[in-house]
Amino acid sequence: MANEPHDSPKTPGRWRAFLARSREFAPVWTLLALVLFFSVYSDSFLSLENAGNILNQVALLAIMGTGITFVLLTAQIDLSVSYMATFAGVVAAYYTAAHLPQPWPIVAALLAAGALGWINGVGTARLGIPSFMVTLAMSLIASGLSLYLTRGRILFDLPPLSETLGSGRIFGVKWLVIVAALTLLIGHLVLKYTRFGRYVYMTGANPKAAELAGVNTRGVITAVMVIGALTAGLAGVVGIGRLGSATPTAFDGMLIDAIGAVVLGGTSLFGGVGGIPQTIVGLLILGVLRNGLDQVSVDIYMKTLITGIILLAALVFNILFAGRKEN
Repeated sequence: MANEPHDSPKTPGRWRAFLARSREFAPVWTLLALVLFFSVYSDSFLSLENAGNILNQVALLAIMGTGITFVLLTAQIDLSVSYMATFAGVVAAYYTAAHLPQPWPIVAALLAAGALGWINGVGTARLGIPSFMVTLAMSLIASGLSLYLTRGRILFDLPPLSETLGSGRIFGVKWLVIVAALTLLIGHLVLKYTRFGRYVYMTGANPKAAELAGVNTRGVITAVMVIGALTAGLAGVVGIGRLGSATPTAFDGMLIDAIGAVVLGGTSLFGGVGGIPQTIVGLLILGVLRNGLDQVSVDIYMKTLITGIILLAALVFNILFAGRKEN
């Protein structure tokens, strides 16, 4: 039998498969390259102590990023998660100061965040308003509620459970890291092994086909918005324990980092591609980058710029390649 010619129809298919596989593992190679670079240029980077520091630094982002992963997988966006985290932390501290029995302040905080997430979901899925606009408005609502409850003051009365989970340790490991790991694990199990997880991917990949297959795509979108709000609320409740106080702007600056970490890992902005393992890689990329820049001789005023350039490059890569589907 003659040898198969080099221009066989199978060759383009193999080439496309190779490119797809390369794109899939690009975040992992990026992470390894960053670890190698900072290990060479910093004597203290490659140590167990510093690895623990990186995990502590990205733990809150991991909790929030779990919910964002669900939202992005349905091709939606939530710009209110960081403000919901702040709001949840304020609610927990506010009701603790009002002497509401424990753990009801925490329950109230999570329910309040979940309610705002439900409004986001209804506005997006039922009313047809783009999630960008609904969640942008919700960010103002959540921020306004935080300011109203605190009157611009710092609240120091925190739930004991928040203080334990935010600052406590067990067997030398911070509870914050354990909570983050459990949140990521639960998110992965739901997406990987449940019917709802399959529906999330189907809704993001092709909502019309999902509807024809009997999937309630509106319900799925509403549900992921609630999940995103609940994980943001959990991050806020745990985060105030880490900070030791609740302020009306405590976590407002986490939005870009949280969404950026999920996208850095390879979860598509167009939905249907990605997951919790990709989010973990993205979190580590961001954590290693931030931690490494603090340990090498880089102009302090350039660190934010460098981080932004790397994030922008990842976003461009995601849009140009990861979000495109084969014809």
